Amino acid sequence: MALTCNIGAAGKAARLRIGIMGVAVGLGLALLIGIGLLPSIGWWAVAASIAGGTFTIWEARAGWCVVRAMGFKTRV
Repeated sequence: MALTCNIGAAGKAARLRIGIMGVAVGLGLALLIGIGLLPSIGWWAVAASIAGGTFTIWEARAGWCVVRAMGFKTRV
């Protein structure tokens, strides 16, 4: 199944911002775990945040949104 563009420029920009924030939060969590302020179980949160942020950045670049592809309407 080919991915067809289903978001406009505003949606791409919003997803890019959200993705960058997700990766930044993941890196911040990694720093807090690395210096010992959070328990090591937090590595799961780091992995999830970075993976989610990376996927969202990919969505912005591709112009495709998985939520919209499933039939849900989004504001942006």
